[in-house]
Amino acid sequence: MCDTFVSLPDATADGSVILGKNSDREPNEAHELAMLPAADHDDATVRATYIDVPQVSHTHAVLLSKPYWIWGAEMGVNEHGVAIGNEAVFTKAKREKSPGLLGMDLLRLGLERAATADEAVDVITTLLQTHGQGGQAGHTHKLVYDNSFIISDRTQAWILETVGRDWAAQQVDRTASISNGLTLGEVDRASRGLQGAAVTSHSDFLYTRFSDSAARQCRTSDSLSAARGRIDVSTAMRLLRDHGDVGPAWSPAQRLTGQTVCAHAGFGPIRVAQSTGSMVSHVTGDDITVWLTGTSAPCTSVFKPVWFEGGLPTSKPPGRQFDANTLWWRHEVLHRATLRNYPDRHAAFAKLRDDLEAEFLAAAGTTGDRAQFTADCFAQAARAEDGWLDTVRAIPAAKLPTLYDRAWRKWDRLAGLS
Repeated sequence: MCDTFVSLPDATADGSVILGKNSDREPNEAHELAMLPAADHDDATVRATYIDVPQVSHTHAVLLSKPYWIWGAEMGVNEHGVAIGNEAVFTKAKREKSPGLLGMDLLRLGLERAATADEAVDVITTLLQTHGQGGQAGHTHKLVYDNSFIISDRTQAWILETVGRDWAAQQVDRTASISNGLTLGEVDRASRGLQGAAVTSHSDFLYTRFSDSAARQCRTSDSLSAARGRIDVSTAMRLLRDHGDVGPAWSPAQRLTGQTVCAHAGFGPIRVAQSTGSMVSHVTGDDITVWLTGTSAPCTSVFKPVWFEGGLPTSKPPGRQFDANTLWWRHEVLHRATLRNYPDRHAAFAKLRDDLEAEFLAAAGTTGDRAQFTADCFAQAARAEDGWLDTVRAIPAAKLPTLYDRAWRKWDRLAGLS
């Protein structure tokens, strides 16, 4: 489950385009950050997660945030300022017998091949109709779904929703958000199979209902509408950390059902996903800054700035098992320790996290050496999290509900975390 939103120049404080997304995946499904340079190609095909598709002669530079085992990405930005986030949607479309392109593959292909949001819609829909979508998209659980997308560039954005090989697209007016359900009624563009009726009529009721997509989509949509004209990067970060109207005693251990924008896994078949990576892209007329956690649970994470001209710090990619030498798994020690007494332990470092990000935000617009600044921000965040972990461990753990405790002990054991 995921949430994606966008704000266009007439809704942001500085006339930029801001796209935010939480990627919600299984608790042990490590997220990887990757930057790929622009490239020319002689190869006839390129291998996506499950199938080969024809390669193009040139691909653009892309910055991706992705599950470690999938070719495609949950979210990303390219060198031209095109940003995309995708959502799993559950529809009445008949599943195809052979694997096609995952929604994450379509997202990466759109970023690699399009210089505008319009072009990205064309790239994705052409590939969708040619190759279809589908294949195992779950890390350890069987999960097959269709996809929706928000696609933006420096001036505009589209919502693109799919049902099997059919699709429909609506241009965004000021702000928009999507979650794990179809949302479109009247549309600007559509394939033949989705003409003449609301796209929402193709929703699968059961999966859409239990994803809590309507509540989350309303939460992000209402928050953006209320802040129009004042939306900035900090606004997007706060929204990705949103747990709803809760007090200081709130804990993700309290409920068996229900999900928030900042998603937390729990016991049972409904809450098996959590926010494993987060992104805020800030695209102006002449600059692209991408704020990434590279770690799970944005409420326990720090957003760090990345630029195409600066690149990502060198780091070991994560895998299935705990590895303290990787960014994602190292953070999991703090994240999972915080869950043992979320109200008290989270409160111990939340303001320190906000203060550190505020420093990064204030300095990002004036830094000269962007590569060094990015490396420094990642290093500062790592040192800060080490200190927060010491603080957290000094606060006694709380007694957790039995089923919640059992679920997290199992995930820890499977990951090799004691």
